[in-house]
Amino acid sequence: MDSIDLEVLKTSAAWLAAGHRCELVTVIKTWGSSPRPVGATLAICDDGTVVGSVSGGCIEDDLIDAVRTDGIVRTLPEIVNYGISADEAHRFGLPCGGTIELAIEPLHADSRVAELLARLEAHELVERRLDLHSGAVTLRTAVPGAVLALKDAVLTTQHGPRWRLLIIGASQLSRFVAQIATAMDYHVIVCDPREEYRGGWNVPGVPLLHAMPDDLVLDLKLDSRSAVVALTHDPKLDDLALMEALKSPAFYVGAIGSRANNAKRRERLLQFDVSAEQLAHLHAPIGLYIGSKTPAEIAISILAELTAVKNGVPDALQIQHAAALTPPNPDLCVR
Repeated sequence: MDSIDLEVLKTSAAWLAAGHRCELVTVIKTWGSSPRPVGATLAICDDGTVVGSVSGGCIEDDLIDAVRTDGIVRTLPEIVNYGISADEAHRFGLPCGGTIELAIEPLHADSRVAELLARLEAHELVERRLDLHSGAVTLRTAVPGAVLALKDAVLTTQHGPRWRLLIIGASQLSRFVAQIATAMDYHVIVCDPREEYRGGWNVPGVPLLHAMPDDLVLDLKLDSRSAVVALTHDPKLDDLALMEALKSPAFYVGAIGSRANNAKRRERLLQFDVSAEQLAHLHAPIGLYIGSKTPAEIAISILAELTAVKNGVPDALQIQHAAALTPPNPDLCVR
């Protein structure tokens, strides 16, 4: 789930544990332009403190004013609309006459926020069902690909797990990729069986596993929320892992190297048990071309391309934006 929304849940749990009253606000529908997507959340405490966002500021101000004026008075969830009229759209600053529908839920001990957080910490994909008539909450394992739904006065939302990123190789570049990906709320794992890399890895919260990369790819059972990047420059490590990753549902598989080296890699992979269709999913050379020279800049280009793929940006559009930045010698380009 989005790191902002995870922070909303964690803060809500802390407020409840401290004896505060608070409300959870969820975007359930939008019309026209909207600064935040369906499923975005915000929590507001009884002292007017907020965490998260549902509109970028305008609606938040109205919610805060209501709490500071009247306190938290709801005892049951409520559906609230903003921007229905032109006057409201202007008042709340919704762009292009946008309209937003929110579910506002008063939280309490039976809202099961702490239990939800515990299951997310275990990397479960969880479905939370809120009965709008009674405020009762149930949790169960979610079906991958399910989306927020409101039907028969029951609001169903999906939470977690975080997107996963497996990095092959524990190099300096891998450290920057891991740090940036962690900040983007990926669950990051680094794999490198080479002894010389055992003592040099030190990225808080990111484990270095000393296993063969292809074995780990199989053990992780990659799904559509998983990505793999091969950064060792060693075909003995990268290629076997890529071979298994390309057969999986992973949404992104990439490998570092020049265009010439990656052309040779593609030839090798075709000689293994990799089909042309599977090979077409390989991003190599890895990353969007942004003129990267330092490891930190290359890491940014890798995460930029990974983000574009995750968000469904077409390859043609990515190429269009990068066309003006063609490298002087693309055969030597490592992004």
